[in-house]
Amino acid sequence: MIAITLPDGSVKQLEEGVTPMDVALSISEGLARNVISAAYNGQTVESSTPLTHDGSLVLYTWRDEAGKKAFWHSSAHILAQALQESYPGIKLTIGPAIETGFYYDVDFGELSFSEKDLAAIEDKMLEIARGKHTFSLRSTSKKEALDFYKNQANQYKVELIENLEDGTITFCDHDNFTDLCRGGHLPHTGYVKAVKLMSIAGAYWRGDEKNKQLTRIYGVSYPKQKELKQYLALLEEAKKRDHRKLGKELELFTFSKKVGQGLPLWLPKGTALRERLENFLKKAQKKAGYEMVMTPHIGSKELYVTSGHFEKYGEDSFQVIKTPNEGEEFMLKPMNCPHHCEIYNAKPFSYKDLPKRFAEFGTVYRYEQSGELHGLTRVRGFTQDDAHIFCTPDQLDQEFKNVIDLVLYVFGSLGFENFTTQVSVRDLSKPEKYIGDVKTWEKAENAILSAVKDKGLDYVVETGEAAFYGPKLDFMVKDALGRSWQLGTIQVDYNLPERFDLTYKGSDNELHRPVMIHRAPFGSMERFVAILLEHTGGNFPLWLMPEQVTILSLSEKYEKYAQKVLNLLENHEIRALVDNRNETIGKKIREAELNKLPYMLIVGEQEEKDATISVRKHSEGDQGTMSVEAFAAMINKAVKEEIKEFNVE
Repeated sequence: MIAITLPDGSVKQLEEGVTPMDVALSISEGLARNVISAAYNGQTVESSTPLTHDGSLVLYTWRDEAGKKAFWHSSAHILAQALQESYPGIKLTIGPAIETGFYYDVDFGELSFSEKDLAAIEDKMLEIARGKHTFSLRSTSKKEALDFYKNQANQYKVELIENLEDGTITFCDHDNFTDLCRGGHLPHTGYVKAVKLMSIAGAYWRGDEKNKQLTRIYGVSYPKQKELKQYLALLEEAKKRDHRKLGKELELFTFSKKVGQGLPLWLPKGTALRERLENFLKKAQKKAGYEMVMTPHIGSKELYVTSGHFEKYGEDSFQVIKTPNEGEEFMLKPMNCPHHCEIYNAKPFSYKDLPKRFAEFGTVYRYEQSGELHGLTRVRGFTQDDAHIFCTPDQLDQEFKNVIDLVLYVFGSLGFENFTTQVSVRDLSKPEKYIGDVKTWEKAENAILSAVKDKGLDYVVETGEAAFYGPKLDFMVKDALGRSWQLGTIQVDYNLPERFDLTYKGSDNELHRPVMIHRAPFGSMERFVAILLEHTGGNFPLWLMPEQVTILSLSEKYEKYAQKVLNLLENHEIRALVDNRNETIGKKIREAELNKLPYMLIVGEQEEKDATISVRKHSEGDQGTMSVEAFAAMINKAVKEEIKEFNVE
């Protein structure tokens, strides 16, 4: 008998050799019908894997991320089989699960394959799935694995196997198909009831442009057709909310080839939006005791050598800038923190002066590959709502919790209520990725874990996701479409104070090292605006809208009255504009709707005579006629209610 511990702490005594599926059946048939894969003692196993010793078992269903991963990885196998049977002689390479489905990279050789062929492969995949073929994982020797793929003349799989250790290699079989695989599969192909191959793209083998370009086929699959339809409908809605599309329509930002890829240009409306966001955070920061600072867009190369950024980020930075002076070199600023360290170093501090909280909306530059650039979410120049707190070790816990409170305030104020947190720690197997000693890393990681537990946050720990100088707490926010985004980060750093020789005089009259907290609630202004655009669909809250009202005159005769209405609204601090173009009122209304303007005020002969306005609300239509004063009172009341609801000041 072996003891199997379940996630709820209960222990089952079962016969040696029992499988995860047997354990599920011992709990309930309903659970067993939904089990996709499992993990035993933290290692991924199949639902049919015999368990031979005591351990902890986790059963995964479609509701679990690990379950989805196994589902989509299994679907990649089905795709590979369908392709191999339809295009004999192709060379399969890799086919992993990804966040929204799966892909397979294929060398089609002389054969042609295009998007018009996807539907036929979908049909073939469903035909295979209906066969309910069992996925079976088996170990194989390195020689056997190499011989198998050498016989197929598949140099890609051979290269993969040559880098594996003998005794660790496994194949997965289903139906008459075999693939090199580490595991994590469905019990059988019949679980896959709905498939959609989304697109094809070029992809270099192992991501190296010196290698051959392969064909990457993206797909997604579901256990029910209904769920696939819902997902495809969500994608259509996401297209409508694409921040690149909305940013152009709402005239918020643009890009120019002459300026350069990945360097956004903020238009007047977008600049107004950004300024309101910045002012909102500046007020919150001032209340929390932050002091604003400003630093240059470049810095001496030596600054980033000292900080470690040149060593760790040098390849991702713009080239070093050389001056006419021999040996003088500068860099475009990749990070604000080294500059803030030097601001701290500008004068001596005692323990009584701490904490010092320096904040800056600082623009930084990273040389992202052109293929990775994406609207405002991945750019080469972006502005961080950055701040660095220098405190004593005793102050660290409370300061970290205060920053958590600030991040939660920002999210609540902008309608991001669905989020989780991720504690990102170092990978102990890759010490070369980090700076500093083990003890300071342990202190920093423990400080974050203690704070998130005390604040009652829902969190997961992700190994290997720490910054090179310290662990961090990342906030993962879900938008209105249920998509997850990383927004906001807080980091604990014992290393930069050491590298910059930062000190303060303690109560013992000796010099001590401060601890440094890095934080950015928005993350970057560009990325935050992009996500806010997609979350709201461009329908920002009234307090944030660059323009709250447009005044539409029925003809040129009423332009003076329209201007009078504008002046009255501005007296009430309402942001408005006049549309006095020589266009029909219908066209003006349609364009105002497309521009997401919250209110349209129509003025003509009757309105001028009665000193009133006809009010239309975005997406709701006619709201009746009222005086300008009554309308202004209504808008200001609505804004005040938003401010009260979201704690915005």
